[in-house]
Amino acid sequence: MTSWTRLILVLLCSAVTPVLCCDWLRHYGHLSNISLTLVQVMGGQLTDQESPVPFPYRLYERIRKDEVESQLVFIRDSLELIAGLYHHDNRSSVTWDTDKTERFLMTIDRQTDGLKSCVSTHSRKNMSRQRRYYRRLENSTLYRTGGSPESWELIRKETKLHLEQLDLLAAFVVDSSAASRRRSTETRH
Repeated sequence: MTSWTRLILVLLCSAVTPVLCCDWLRHYGHLSNISLTLVQVMGGQLTDQESPVPFPYRLYERIRKDEVESQLVFIRDSLELIAGLYHHDNRSSVTWDTDKTERFLMTIDRQTDGLKSCVSTHSRKNMSRQRRYYRRLENSTLYRTGGSPESWELIRKETKLHLEQLDLLAAFVVDSSAASRRRSTETRH
Protein backbone atom coordinates (compact mmCIF):
# COMPACT_ATOMS: atom_id res chain seq x y z
CA MET A 1 0.00 0.00 0.00
CA THR A 2 1.42 3.40 -0.94
CA SER A 3 1.90 6.14 1.61
CA TRP A 4 -0.76 8.25 -0.11
CA THR A 5 -3.33 5.48 0.18
CA ARG A 6 -2.50 5.04 3.86
CA LEU A 7 -2.84 8.75 4.43
CA ILE A 8 -6.25 8.82 2.77
CA LEU A 9 -7.41 5.84 4.83
CA VAL A 10 -6.21 7.46 8.05
CA LEU A 11 -8.02 10.68 7.19
CA LEU A 12 -11.23 8.85 6.31
CA CYS A 13 -11.10 6.75 9.46
CA SER A 14 -10.45 9.74 11.68
CA ALA A 15 -13.43 11.55 10.17
CA VAL A 16 -15.88 8.74 10.90
CA THR A 17 -14.34 7.30 14.08
CA PRO A 18 -16.83 8.97 16.45
CA VAL A 19 -19.70 7.41 14.53
CA LEU A 20 -18.06 4.02 14.02
CA CYS A 21 -17.21 3.79 17.71
CA CYS A 22 -20.68 4.81 18.70
CA ASP A 23 -23.00 1.87 18.32
CA TRP A 24 -25.47 3.82 20.39
CA LEU A 25 -26.35 6.03 17.40
CA ARG A 26 -28.45 3.18 16.03
CA HIS A 27 -30.82 3.73 18.98
CA TYR A 28 -30.94 7.50 18.62
CA GLY A 29 -33.67 7.46 15.96
CA HIS A 30 -35.95 5.29 18.09
CA LEU A 31 -35.53 7.50 21.17
CA SER A 32 -35.88 10.59 19.04
CA ASN A 33 -39.24 9.34 17.74
CA ILE A 34 -40.37 8.66 21.31
CA SER A 35 -39.38 12.13 22.51
CA LEU A 36 -41.04 13.77 19.49
CA THR A 37 -44.25 11.85 20.14
CA LEU A 38 -44.22 12.61 23.86
CA VAL A 39 -43.61 16.33 23.43
CA GLN A 40 -46.57 16.43 21.09
CA VAL A 41 -49.00 14.40 23.25
CA MET A 42 -48.00 15.56 26.74
CA GLY A 43 -50.14 18.68 26.25
CA GLY A 44 -52.96 19.81 24.05
CA GLN A 45 -52.64 21.06 20.51
CA LEU A 46 -49.42 22.95 19.85
CA THR A 47 -49.74 26.72 19.83
CA ASP A 48 -49.74 28.79 16.65
CA GLN A 49 -48.12 31.68 18.51
CA GLU A 50 -44.83 32.92 17.05
CA SER A 51 -41.75 32.76 19.22
CA PRO A 52 -40.22 36.10 20.23
CA VAL A 53 -36.83 34.53 19.41
CA PRO A 54 -36.33 33.47 15.79
CA PHE A 55 -35.57 29.78 15.30
CA PRO A 56 -31.82 29.27 14.63
CA TYR A 57 -32.04 27.54 11.24
CA ARG A 58 -28.65 29.02 10.25
CA LEU A 59 -27.02 27.39 13.24
CA TYR A 60 -28.30 24.01 12.06
CA GLU A 61 -27.14 24.73 8.49
CA ARG A 62 -23.64 25.61 9.74
CA ILE A 63 -23.28 22.52 11.90
CA ARG A 64 -24.15 20.27 8.95
CA LYS A 65 -20.95 21.48 7.29
CA ASP A 66 -18.83 20.74 10.35
CA GLU A 67 -17.01 17.54 11.29
CA VAL A 68 -18.87 14.53 12.71
CA GLU A 69 -17.66 14.95 16.27
CA SER A 70 -18.81 18.58 16.31
CA GLN A 71 -22.21 17.51 15.02
CA LEU A 72 -22.54 14.91 17.77
CA VAL A 73 -21.46 17.42 20.41
CA PHE A 74 -24.01 19.89 19.02
CA ILE A 75 -26.81 17.32 19.30
CA ARG A 76 -25.76 16.35 22.83
CA ASP A 77 -25.47 19.96 23.98
CA SER A 78 -28.80 20.91 22.38
CA LEU A 79 -30.55 18.10 24.23
CA GLU A 80 -28.96 19.24 27.50
CA LEU A 81 -30.11 22.81 26.87
CA ILE A 82 -33.63 21.64 25.99
CA ALA A 83 -33.80 19.61 29.21
CA GLY A 84 -32.59 22.70 31.07
CA LEU A 85 -35.62 24.65 29.86
CA TYR A 86 -37.93 22.13 31.50
CA HIS A 87 -36.11 22.32 34.82
CA HIS A 88 -37.33 25.88 35.21
CA ASP A 89 -38.67 26.74 38.65
CA ASN A 90 -42.33 27.08 37.76
CA ARG A 91 -43.90 24.39 35.62
CA SER A 92 -46.96 24.24 37.85
CA SER A 93 -49.05 26.48 35.59
CA VAL A 94 -49.20 23.92 32.77
CA THR A 95 -51.80 21.20 32.57
CA TRP A 96 -49.60 18.70 30.77
CA ASP A 97 -49.89 15.02 31.48
CA THR A 98 -47.35 14.55 34.28
CA ASP A 99 -46.47 10.97 33.36
CA LYS A 100 -45.86 11.84 29.69
CA THR A 101 -43.87 14.92 30.65
CA GLU A 102 -41.60 12.89 32.94
CA ARG A 103 -41.20 10.18 30.29
CA PHE A 104 -40.31 12.91 27.78
CA LEU A 105 -37.60 14.29 30.07
CA MET A 106 -36.26 10.79 30.79
CA THR A 107 -36.05 10.09 27.06
CA ILE A 108 -34.14 13.34 26.49
CA ASP A 109 -31.77 12.31 29.31
CA ARG A 110 -31.28 8.87 27.75
CA GLN A 111 -30.41 10.47 24.41
CA THR A 112 -27.96 12.83 26.10
CA ASP A 113 -26.33 10.02 28.07
CA GLY A 114 -26.04 7.90 24.94
CA LEU A 115 -24.37 10.71 23.04
CA LYS A 116 -21.94 11.20 25.92
CA SER A 117 -20.68 7.70 25.14
CA CYS A 118 -19.92 8.87 21.57
CA VAL A 119 -17.95 12.02 22.30
CA SER A 120 -15.75 13.34 25.04
CA THR A 121 -17.71 14.78 27.94
CA HIS A 122 -15.25 17.68 27.95
CA SER A 123 -15.81 18.45 24.30
CA ARG A 124 -17.71 21.72 23.95
CA LYS A 125 -17.25 23.06 20.44
CA ASN A 126 -18.30 26.70 20.11
CA MET A 127 -21.47 26.49 22.14
CA SER A 128 -21.79 30.24 22.66
CA ARG A 129 -24.41 30.78 19.93
CA GLN A 130 -26.31 27.74 21.04
CA ARG A 131 -26.36 28.82 24.72
CA ARG A 132 -27.22 32.40 23.78
CA TYR A 133 -30.22 31.24 21.74
CA TYR A 134 -31.62 29.09 24.57
CA ARG A 135 -30.99 31.80 27.15
CA ARG A 136 -32.84 34.34 25.01
CA LEU A 137 -35.70 31.88 24.47
CA GLU A 138 -35.97 31.23 28.22
CA ASN A 139 -35.76 34.93 29.11
CA SER A 140 -38.26 36.00 26.43
CA THR A 141 -40.84 33.40 27.37
CA LEU A 142 -40.63 31.84 30.81
CA TYR A 143 -38.95 34.63 32.80
CA ARG A 144 -40.80 37.48 31.13
CA THR A 145 -44.21 35.91 31.84
CA GLY A 146 -43.44 34.24 35.15
CA GLY A 147 -43.93 30.80 33.62
CA SER A 148 -47.41 31.34 32.19
CA PRO A 149 -49.19 28.42 30.50
CA GLU A 150 -48.83 30.23 27.15
CA SER A 151 -45.07 30.58 27.52
CA TRP A 152 -44.74 26.86 28.36
CA GLU A 153 -46.75 25.96 25.27
CA LEU A 154 -44.41 28.11 23.22
CA ILE A 155 -41.43 26.28 24.76
CA ARG A 156 -43.06 22.97 23.88
CA LYS A 157 -43.59 24.10 20.28
CA GLU A 158 -39.97 25.27 19.95
CA THR A 159 -38.78 22.02 21.55
CA LYS A 160 -40.61 20.04 18.87
CA LEU A 161 -38.94 22.10 16.14
CA HIS A 162 -35.52 21.49 17.69
CA LEU A 163 -36.11 17.77 18.12
CA GLU A 164 -37.09 17.52 14.46
CA GLN A 165 -33.93 19.37 13.37
CA LEU A 166 -31.75 17.28 15.69
CA ASP A 167 -33.30 14.11 14.29
CA LEU A 168 -32.48 15.27 10.76
CA LEU A 169 -28.92 16.11 11.82
CA ALA A 170 -28.43 12.69 13.47
CA ALA A 171 -29.76 10.96 10.35
CA PHE A 172 -27.35 13.07 8.27
CA VAL A 173 -24.44 11.99 10.52
CA VAL A 174 -25.37 8.31 10.23
CA ASP A 175 -25.90 8.53 6.44
CA SER A 176 -22.68 10.42 5.82
CA SER A 177 -20.69 8.00 7.96
CA ALA A 178 -22.20 5.03 6.11
CA ALA A 179 -21.22 6.65 2.80
CA SER A 180 -17.68 7.24 4.11
CA ARG A 181 -17.43 3.61 5.21
CA ARG A 182 -18.54 2.46 1.75
CA ARG A 183 -15.95 4.71 0.09
CA SER A 184 -13.18 3.49 2.38
CA THR A 185 -14.15 -0.14 1.73
CA GLU A 186 -14.10 0.50 -2.02
CA THR A 187 -10.72 2.21 -1.71
CA ARG A 188 -9.25 -0.83 0.09
CA HIS A 189 -10.47 -3.23 -2.60
